[in-house]
Amino acid sequence: MPRHTLNLKVGSSIILLRNLDPPKVCNGTRLCVSKLMVNVIQATILTSNNEEESVFIPRIHLIPSDMLFEFKRLQFPDRLAFAIKINKVQGQPLKVAGINLQTPCFSQGQLYGACSK
Repeated sequence: MPRHTLNLKVGSSIILLRNLDPPKVCNGTRLCVSKLMVNVIQATILTSNNEEESVFIPRIHLIPSDMLFEFKRLQFPDRLAFAIKINKVQGQPLKVAGINLQTPCFSQGQLYGACSK
């Protein structure tokens, strides 16, 4: 579940957490916020074949699975993307990347994947 408050500004880099319109707008797509509205975010795609295309991200119902009881939240399915986990970076074109190795990697494959970026 994404955080219940999301402080975005125009120009922020975000990553999508749900499939909205596969294969164009799916989980892991990096976007740049163009315009903020109450129930919709207008964003520009930064990755994939649809680069520089404008898309709209609506608020959707999210149901947490790790709670003892069930409830719904109406929120945007995205998160700020200034830091991306190693497994989300695979396949992403990056010009510059920094690696934080203060905590050890889970496996050698993850370290290789991070260093190869």
